[in-house]
Amino acid sequence: MQLNLEWLRTFKAIYETGTLSAAAQELFISQPGVSLHLNSLEAYTGHKLFDRSPRKMVPTEKGKVMYNFVLDPLRKLEAVEQHFHKSSKAERPTISLGMCFETFQYTLEEHIASLPFNLIIKFGEYPQMQQDLDNGLLDLIVTPQPGQQQNLQYKPFSKERIVLIAGSRTDTAPLRELLQQPRKTEAANWLKQHIWYSTAADMEHLKNFWLKNFDQHPDFRPNYIVPNICSIIRCLSDNEGFSVVPHFLCAEALEAGQIELVWEGSSPLENTLYFGTRKKTIYQKEIDQLQELFISKWKAPEAVMA
Repeated sequence: MQLNLEWLRTFKAIYETGTLSAAAQELFISQPGVSLHLNSLEAYTGHKLFDRSPRKMVPTEKGKVMYNFVLDPLRKLEAVEQHFHKSSKAERPTISLGMCFETFQYTLEEHIASLPFNLIIKFGEYPQMQQDLDNGLLDLIVTPQPGQQQNLQYKPFSKERIVLIAGSRTDTAPLRELLQQPRKTEAANWLKQHIWYSTAADMEHLKNFWLKNFDQHPDFRPNYIVPNICSIIRCLSDNEGFSVVPHFLCAEALEAGQIELVWEGSSPLENTLYFGTRKKTIYQKEIDQLQELFISKWKAPEAVMA
């Protein structure tokens, strides 16, 4: 392992600011990046350089010695950089964003290359995203589950409507007739006899839709469990089978005629989507730009009669 100069820069920032989050702000990198640099430096030196506490990073004796050794050389290097790079552009800020994989593909993927700042995307469970946001590991999350943390704020910006879709080759006429009468119990039994797609992470959509519209829990197992909702839509396109998904993720396939919107339910099942941020942030300009992309991209579903 070779000593990395950035580890020493990060060490100096932590020593002088007293916290990982303040060091991250000073260096314009993420807090996980600061932790990684410090852990790498401690592994390289073989010594613990700070005692971690909830509010402050307290330098150990080895840390104090290290600081005294590196302070003057680092200042000289910073002076060299300032002298020879006076006309260089300011370093790009880095924003950490938490959301589900499908939302990223639908909303941000095509815009990544044009963003004027660095972006780190994290996928995962919503409760963990809220915790990471509160701890400073994320700067913005997109979630249908607002939390109660005192340091966080949630702003609603759209709704996702959960709908029943089918592949374009699926014969849905018998189902539509049952739903119009309405004979919901028979419609539910009819649906159970057909091919179903789902994901391991989003069985909640199917369960909630089924419970609200058929007054029972779904007592069947989908035939195919695929990685994500985008995979479901690709599998159903120009094929046969059913699934329950958010409308915004299948809007383009619906417009192309690759899948069919079968039923929105007796009354639409909708989830409110929220932006979650910390109440105090130095990245408000970048966060506003990301939020504008989400708002401009979202499509509201049109009412469909069974």
